Amino acid sequence: MQTEEALSRWIDDHADDLVRLTQDLVRFPTVNPPGEGYLECAEFVRDRLSNSGFETQLIRAESADADSEKHPRYNVLARVDGSDSGPTVHFNSHIDVVPTGVGWSVDPFDGDVKDGKVFGRGTCDMKGGLAASILATEAIRAVYPNHPGSLEVSATADEETGGFAGVAWLAARGFLTSKTIDHVIIPEPFSPDRICVGHRGVWWGEITTYGTIAHGSMPFLGDSALRHMSAVVQAFEEKLFPRLSERTTNMPVTPSDACRATLNLATMHAGGDAEEISGVPAPNVPDVCKMIFDRRYLIEETSADVKAEIVEVLDDLTQTRPGFRYDLRDLMLVEPLMTPQPSPVVAATQAAISSVLGKEADIVASPGTYDHKHFTRIGGIADCIAYGPGKLEVAHQVDEYVEIADLVASAKVMAVSAMTLLNDSND
Repeated sequence: MQTEEALSRWIDDHADDLVRLTQDLVRFPTVNPPGEGYLECAEFVRDRLSNSGFETQLIRAESADADSEKHPRYNVLARVDGSDSGPTVHFNSHIDVVPTGVGWSVDPFDGDVKDGKVFGRGTCDMKGGLAASILATEAIRAVYPNHPGSLEVSATADEETGGFAGVAWLAARGFLTSKTIDHVIIPEPFSPDRICVGHRGVWWGEITTYGTIAHGSMPFLGDSALRHMSAVVQAFEEKLFPRLSERTTNMPVTPSDACRATLNLATMHAGGDAEEISGVPAPNVPDVCKMIFDRRYLIEETSADVKAEIVEVLDDLTQTRPGFRYDLRDLMLVEPLMTPQPSPVVAATQAAISSVLGKEADIVASPGTYDHKHFTRIGGIADCIAYGPGKLEVAHQVDEYVEIADLVASAKVMAVSAMTLLNDSND
């Protein structure tokens, strides 16, 4: 109890610094795509952690597909060792944010504070979480500099587009693996009283339908690829969507509607010719149509079955619709996962939520994926959760915000959880 009280007092005394740090991070417009401003933001995080006594590395993912001279992918990795041997607790946050969209009532990159909230793109997802994790580790170092074990903080690239130039790249090269890390906390915005222990699977794919080009005034001389794609959409509506809506999971996915298997038809483009500047298309029958879909699947499903039921619909159209031809291409596949139980990081965070917040933790799973997948699948680190400030429903929204009270509460829980794990002699 003394440990908890001392850490909580320190964080309360530095709450204004926590707010300023969140504002400072938001003021870097690290929009992805395309990946703006990563270096400046990464340097800021590196300098902050260096000044707090961490050994830091600024690492560019030079071989990553997304890395370029115009938009280089930078990551920060920081570590500080205690006075004795022990486990390593790692906090990971991504520095990229999604595009702002339109309709903001505040400057999305100013970090306005009002009504007990910090506003701006990334405040919730997840620069507020990064700030809270930094304060949590600084609290431990200030209050208990002779703690056992090691603390790590990483600030990584490209989570919003899959994390392949961030956690995946670092894990594949030995920076983030079970050889040096025992426990991982990812401060994604699941609220201060919720622990996220996994996520649904995702399959992003692209369907292409083909036709025959012809003059738009004589469409009977051609064969519209767009009409073929409309048949795909109709078949999905009639055969696939009803089936998916009835398929549910035992995973504690939030919100409750995400406990079902889902399919999102994300984008569609028809025609081989680009539109003119005026927006008027060429007067042709489209001979090519492409559609990207986003299939979220359950831990009870297999990726093979998920793919097979899409192929079944497309193959049926090949047999029943004259002239129907298609290609199906994988864009990304991530298997669903859950943190194995019993889990030290789950138990430590549950206990911290109980003692710091006076409530029982809610165990949830995410509707979408996050960098948990790379820590586990590539890095081999099983003991991993997402826990951090902010409301999931606010992420990516116009006028995104994080409540200051949530920042403070989450920083306290993270500090207490980390201390519990560092002092666990069973690791």
